[in-house]
Amino acid sequence: MRRDSEKIWGIGAVLILPALPCLPRKRKPCDKHRMAVVAHLATLFRPVIDLVYPPRCPGCGAAVASQEGLCLECWSTLEMPDDERAEGHAVPVYAATYYNATSRKLVLAFKHGGRIALSRLLARLIATRLPEPPSDHLPPLLIPVPLHRWRLWQRGFNQAALLVQELARMGKGEAQIAALVRHRRTPNLGGLGREERERALAGAIRLDPVFAERLAGRDVVLVDDVLTSGATSRACLAALAAAGPASVAIACFARVEEDHHLAPSRKT
Repeated sequence: MRRDSEKIWGIGAVLILPALPCLPRKRKPCDKHRMAVVAHLATLFRPVIDLVYPPRCPGCGAAVASQEGLCLECWSTLEMPDDERAEGHAVPVYAATYYNATSRKLVLAFKHGGRIALSRLLARLIATRLPEPPSDHLPPLLIPVPLHRWRLWQRGFNQAALLVQELARMGKGEAQIAALVRHRRTPNLGGLGREERERALAGAIRLDPVFAERLAGRDVVLVDDVLTSGATSRACLAALAAAGPASVAIACFARVEEDHHLAPSRKT
């Protein structure tokens, strides 16, 4: 019952965004205004939610201080990378953790368990890995890995977009939620080999032409929850390259090592 209530609350908060009052239309969407309203409402209702559904650690179920919290024991089991490169990538990869038993539970609770309040915790961990942009540079553009519209409808939210919104609120860049479009539905990538993933994603992700001029000459950070074989991120990077960004990096919560014994969930 608690999980269902969290999912209803979380999905509802995401789905009401387009319906929130908006400032007079300009060229730039009023995402900041909408997100500020949602954040204010979440703050108002948090004590009620915590009273009815006491916060629990998503890793082990122990009592914690907040809905997006993690107990000390689970926190100590997270493995933090000490480099900025992932196998098979020519661009920097800023990963908050390696994909292990604890980070897997967090990802599953966040993405498939409807606990979207975890987006703040996951984004906070990602933020600690991202370098500060030079003071004389524009902030980087934060772009989420896109979901196909049917997957978005089924899940109710794009987990990568939630991470982007949180990172933007933390001052890590400017959110560009709709820059990439997954215009063709692809099969679940879990269980597929590297070459099969590449074939499944070939031509499936494109850059929305509206954003091409905005990305030209800017630093770009592609954001996702988990980096596995890298097939999805490479498809996104290929689409972004057409706009001529100054630089591109990848940021994610968990990074799978090639020799790691855990496999990502087959759900994507």
